[in-house]
Amino acid sequence: MQEIESDIYYENSYPGVTLGVLILPLGTLLIDAPLRAEDARTWRSAINGLGGNAKKLLVNIDSHTDRTLGARALECTIIAHQKTAQVFRTRPSIFKGQNAESGSEWETQNESVGTRWAVPDITFSQNVSLHWGEPDVILEHHPGPAAGALWVVIPDKKVVFVGDAVLANQPAFLANADIPTWLEALDVLASSYSGYVIISGRGGPVAAVEIRRQQEHLRHIQAELQNLAGQNASVEATEMAIPYLMADFKISAKLEEQYTQRLRHGLYQYYIRYYHPAESGDAA
Repeated sequence: MQEIESDIYYENSYPGVTLGVLILPLGTLLIDAPLRAEDARTWRSAINGLGGNAKKLLVNIDSHTDRTLGARALECTIIAHQKTAQVFRTRPSIFKGQNAESGSEWETQNESVGTRWAVPDITFSQNVSLHWGEPDVILEHHPGPAAGALWVVIPDKKVVFVGDAVLANQPAFLANADIPTWLEALDVLASSYSGYVIISGRGGPVAAVEIRRQQEHLRHIQAELQNLAGQNASVEATEMAIPYLMADFKISAKLEEQYTQRLRHGLYQYYIRYYHPAESGDAA
């Protein structure tokens, strides 16, 4: 666990996503959950060791399986954007792990299948402020990676947790994304959060240069898909864009297959939704 500012931490050692925790005078705020239930229990114990008020609130930054599947094991109240909560209403109560082809981290963890989802208890439509003693915390809706994506902002400490808005040296998740909206969110991040410590949901602290790289990657995706759409190419033709998009990253051979599959799945789903909606019934 790494301390960013006094009583503000991130944890990057568990499979899944980067976690956050804020120890506040009137309670403890958790940001996302470890993927595996056993890790969630270990994380909960580590948080208890930091002291603070026993009252806990867990923030779902978005609905991605990697950051929400282990939430029940944290045994606390959950808050999320209302559009994230809507996603849970379409899921079966128990995670069955079908369609394991998205390049997500949960697909490498077989023990995750059979986990029972924890549905958000509290939702909001735009922004919400949490006053549990100084510093105040703001949950801001910033869609793009997902319709219900949010950021956790601590203005007095100049720290912001941005989830999948910025991913460190890895391709974007596109299946539920809206690239133009995502680019707008990144413009806001670059212009309005200068001087902040920015915590990516996959990789921990990122510099301002990573915001620009994320924008370049998303624009590269747009250009490739628009080119295919201009040729009236089939959905299967999105496969041809993968080598060009993978060139945006320097990744190890160990991760190449997973990240390639992430792009394959995401490009296919995004192309269907925005360029060939008539074929949406054929999507996996």
